[in-house]
Amino acid sequence: MRAKTKMIHGGVTGDEQTGAVSVPIYQVSTYEQNSAGKPRGYEYSRTGNPTRHALESVVADLENGKSGFAFSSGMAAITSVMMLFESGDHVVMTDDVYGGTYRLMTNVLNRFNLEHDYVDTSIAGGVEAAIQPNTKALYIETPTNPLLKITDITKMAELAKKHDLLLIVDNTFATPYWQQPLDLGADIVLHSATKYIGGHSDVVAGLLAVSSSDLAERIHFIQNSAGGVLGPQDSWLLMRGIKTLGIRMEAVERNTAKLAEFLQNHEKVSTVYYPGLPAHEGHEVARRQATGFGGMISFDAGSGEEAEKVLSRVAYYTLAESLGAVESLISIPAKMTHASIPKDRREELGIADGLIRVSVGIEDADDLIEDMEQALK
Repeated sequence: MRAKTKMIHGGVTGDEQTGAVSVPIYQVSTYEQNSAGKPRGYEYSRTGNPTRHALESVVADLENGKSGFAFSSGMAAITSVMMLFESGDHVVMTDDVYGGTYRLMTNVLNRFNLEHDYVDTSIAGGVEAAIQPNTKALYIETPTNPLLKITDITKMAELAKKHDLLLIVDNTFATPYWQQPLDLGADIVLHSATKYIGGHSDVVAGLLAVSSSDLAERIHFIQNSAGGVLGPQDSWLLMRGIKTLGIRMEAVERNTAKLAEFLQNHEKVSTVYYPGLPAHEGHEVARRQATGFGGMISFDAGSGEEAEKVLSRVAYYTLAESLGAVESLISIPAKMTHASIPKDRREELGIADGLIRVSVGIEDADDLIEDMEQALK
């Protein structure tokens, strides 16, 4: 079954009892049992809900995994994955990681003595050098947020296997339509489903899929125990979003390629970060491991002041956190999504005050280019 077909017909579809072509929203907390301790399939909605189960089954299909899981946010999904580890364990992580992930690891999970180091995972040699005797996992984003660095998933899988580590991949930017990390050797793939998978700025959610039955059992235990589950209404919204994910990602990428080319040739833009550009350092790896380059662009406007001017002048780009929506969104990472990262650390990574991040939507590409052109003037 090809990707677009899988998005419509994968997992649980419809309702056998009524013939409804859309999975019903089971707005229920508990379920009648046949006898004490003998449920009919569901017993309590924290443990399992039919609507959430339908979503989790299609996520597993899309990522070619053993099982899928739906959480109340992307951060809830990441937190649950980190609960696989114990005090004193160590994780090697992508340096250009989402600000919320950085905050979780540096200011929350450090209290439980979960150790971590940030490494440029686009350089395989640096990753292996960071592995310690207590290292249990490699955690990568590819493409990264906001500098769009590309990590070779296959090489990371080889390193993980060599050192008996879990490989965890944040696949939010690429989506399962463009990239399947489990097929490339990853053990866990996760998403902020708030972004492209939902796609309409109307739901907050996290998803993950795992490669083995053992990991599925462990993650389900954590999900049920910690309780950060996704509700049935939001599960239904995500299933609706998934049905159009393929055509949305294709439309977004067409627009992004045109906008990236325009920015690359603009005199007021010093650097453009987009893996679809041949000049991008990770272009060849991205082309090899994914079927598309996605819809995220970052570019340097020269200074924080100039970036503010651009944001104040655009008409078709909404100034907002988040990404992956049908409408184009624009932000300054240093002041918004990555503000939780200390300034000296941001500068070390290359997240300058003048860096602008754009999540390209499905508007007309010419309108987006003309709007950006007048804003840059």
